[in-house]
Order: sequence, then C-alpha cells, then structure tokens
Amino acid sequence: MSKVIKLNKGLDIPLKGKAEKILVNPDLPDQFAVKPVDFPGIRPKMLVRVDDEVKAGTPLFFDKYNPDVLFTSPASGRVVAVNRGERRKILEVVIKAGEKMEYEDFDKADPLNLSREDVVKRLLKSGLWPLLRQRPYGIIPKPDDKPRSIFISGFDTAPLAPDYDFIMKDSSGDFQAGINVLSKLTDGKIHLNINPDYPSPDTYKMARGVQINYFSGPHPAGNAGVQIHHIDPIHKNGTVWYINPQNLLSIGRLFLNGVVDYSRIVALTGSEVLKPRYYKTMMGANITNLIRDNLKEGNLRFISGNVLTGKRIPVNGFIGFYDSQLTVIPEGDHHRFMGWASPGLDRFSASRSFFSWLMPGREYVSDTNYNGGPRAFVMTGEYEKVLPMDIIPQQLLKAIIVEDIDKMENLGIYEVIDEDLALCEYVCTSKTEVQAILREGIELMIKETS
Repeated sequence: MSKVIKLNKGLDIPLKGKAEKILVNPDLPDQFAVKPVDFPGIRPKMLVRVDDEVKAGTPLFFDKYNPDVLFTSPASGRVVAVNRGERRKILEVVIKAGEKMEYEDFDKADPLNLSREDVVKRLLKSGLWPLLRQRPYGIIPKPDDKPRSIFISGFDTAPLAPDYDFIMKDSSGDFQAGINVLSKLTDGKIHLNINPDYPSPDTYKMARGVQINYFSGPHPAGNAGVQIHHIDPIHKNGTVWYINPQNLLSIGRLFLNGVVDYSRIVALTGSEVLKPRYYKTMMGANITNLIRDNLKEGNLRFISGNVLTGKRIPVNGFIGFYDSQLTVIPEGDHHRFMGWASPGLDRFSASRSFFSWLMPGREYVSDTNYNGGPRAFVMTGEYEKVLPMDIIPQQLLKAIIVEDIDKMENLGIYEVIDEDLALCEYVCTSKTEVQAILREGIELMIKETS
C-alpha cells in the first residue's frame, strides 16, 4: 500500500542558477574518464594499459575485494592516461574517444525470462552492477547478497538539483525494463518514491511492479536514505539497495539493446553560468563542451554534483559516475567588509543571522567561504532541525571520533551516509567537517565487521 509522508525538518537553500527546462544536445567531448574515487570501499586493479583500444563496455578495472565487480569504459577509443595520486592511488582512467562509437555485444534479453543468477552475471559483465548501491554504508553491494527491498527516489531536493520529471519524460520503455531487472534481484518490494507537490511524468505513472510512495517537504526529502528510514529502516542485519532513476535507464537499455549505454542528461547549474540548462551527454564526460562560452568571468569552483555533497573538479575535469548535475559557483577567495556585522541583505542564513530572512522567495549567490574558522564542537540543536530522521547526529559524530563501535551502532551509523548529514555540516556553528567524519566512521565499521 502506498504511503504519504510529510517531512517538516530540513532546509531548502535558495541559490541562483537553476537550470531552465531546455535540452541542449551538443557534440560529445573527445575524452571520458572513470574515477575509482567515485566508489567508496573499493580497491581498483587495472585490466588495461595506456594505448590499449577499448569499446563501450570494455572492462577497465575490477575491485580487488570483489573481483567479479567490473568497471567498464563509457565510450570506445584509446586509453590515454591512468592518473594516480599519493601512494600510486588510481584517481582516474581517461579514454580518448574514437571517430565512431563501438560497443561490446552483451546480447538482448528479457529479464523476466532469466534467472536471478543470469541477470546478476549480465550486470557484472557489462560493468553496470556499480550503478546499484546498498545501505548501510552507501557502497556497491555484493553480488551474492539479496536485499530486503530496493528504492528508487524519483526526485531530488538538493540545491539547484535537476528536475527528474523533465529528465525522465519519454523514457517509459527503458525505465520499465530496468524495473523488471530489479524485480529479479529482490524478493521484497521495489519502492518508487515521488513528490506529490509536482505532476509526475508518465514514465513514473505507467511503471508496473513498484510501490509508489509520496514524500514532500524540504531537502533532504529526496534522499534515498531519508526515504528508506521512514519505510524500511536499516538494521545491523540485512541490506536495502537503491538506485538513481536515470541510472536505471542504462540497466534497462542493456537488456533491451544488448549494449552498455551510459547516456545521461546533466543539469548545468549555478550562479556563474550564463545559461543554465540541461545537456545530453554521457557518464564520465569531460565538461569542456558544457561550459564553453557559458560562464561569467572570475575565479570559479566547478563541482560535479550539488554544492552540499558534490566533488570539486578542475575546469577540464570529468562528470562523476553517479552525478546528473554540474554546479559552478564563485570561489570564496575574499573577505567581506564588516563580516557578520553587516546587514547581509544579499546573503542567505539558515539561522536568520542576517536580515535577508525578511525577504522570502529571494535567490542568492553563494561562494565557498567558510565564514569563520573551526571552533569547539558544542551542542547547539541545529543538526536536529535539518535532519528528518530519528537519530541523534551530534552524539553519533562524537562516538565516531572516539571510535566507540557499540555507540556508533546504537546511535544509527547504519542509517546514514555522507549526503544525509550534509545539511548538518552546512548549518554547523562549529564548522565541523561532518561528512568527512561520518565517512571515516563508515570505513571503520566496514573494517571491523568484514
């Protein structure tokens, strides 16, 4: 039975630069990259070398801990670089696209006529298995595990987030094929969660084999973790899987067409973009084609993802594996006159520190300034105002800092990942790196429980 859940806690950050609902189809860039840093918890082992020729779907590397989990090339061409960081950590595998797109052949198949083992093998061989993620920990699930349920969040509430109602229109066939695949992976329910405040696309309305639930409220209402918490809470034993709706289209196309198709619509957003719009591109694409002649002048920050949870990339960087958004905002490389003593009519404040709260509905330009330095980690009650989950976030973070495993379990470490506490970091009076601390705690739990 469908559920209707209204969330009151949270915070919508009104930033300038939301993408207009105009779809641009530029030429594809000449370079693509797959970045192991996009996949928490894996240890990549290379399968190709520089100058090797690859097709779309050719394996590039695998996970040392789960050798069956492959990561494949999004495009055909030649491997031109394997960029490494400290201690030879692999940061990205770069492919220079060829003149014509060529694909590995995985054969067409109706997932409803296949066994679970056959479906899993196809997902692993094609490299699409990493599109699935699990709770707890927000990592790629093990192929032998079977989830209690699978969640699809059909909307995103993050700042300047893409409108999935616009992205997903006219995708009913691919979407349904993807749902049919998911139905083979679990004996439980497939939850499709949508926002009742906006009209849903036919792609969602026509979906079969799912339970549709309705979530409304401020960010993070669109986070899969929040939705899982209210419908099928995570416990120590058992897992729940989740997937982005646009990534589900790639899985559907694999079975319908027999090829790996990483096509993706990306929202180019942010106050420093002249014409924020939607662009049809591919996973791992170089961003040069998207931003050319479309930026304001100045020192800019490029973010693959949203401003709360995205990763910083260079001006010639690549879109992340799970991202459907590219954000451009000013760097915080300057000091404001009078600082916090100014009226702040042009600055948004979650705590009403500025008089801008007297002008509701206004949108703001935000930069990367911390607006202060690290301070004592004190109890303020601010975290609880923006987290619509039944956990105590500040005590959880303190348990992580002292590495108290029992308290971490009791305080909800299985329920949350970085994105769920991103708003806590945004409103933090102490300027604490909340997401980094939480990820350290998750890595400690994986190490201690594996």
